[in-house]
Amino acid sequence: MAITIQDVEHVAKLARLDLTDQEKQTFTEQLNAILKYADKLNELDTEHIEPTSHAMKIMNVVREDESRPSWPMDKVMLNAPDEEDGQFKVPAVLE
Repeated sequence: MAITIQDVEHVAKLARLDLTDQEKQTFTEQLNAILKYADKLNELDTEHIEPTSHAMKIMNVVREDESRPSWPMDKVMLNAPDEEDGQFKVPAVLE
């Protein structure tokens, strides 16, 4: 399937782009080059290749959760502009 200048004009219209004739020609050639490359990739024999979501194996590198003591509440509330019942009090954002 080849991209035509009419295809480029249609997409440009949908995107509300005002393209010059030279830009239309350039984009048509570039998009056809991309499709040609994709067709070349389709020629590869991938029958014995296992599908992957990434090119390399991904490992989770986060540490295990460890329970630790929290800061004392009086130190936590030192910088609070306003506090009520051991909680931060903030201005209402809804009426």
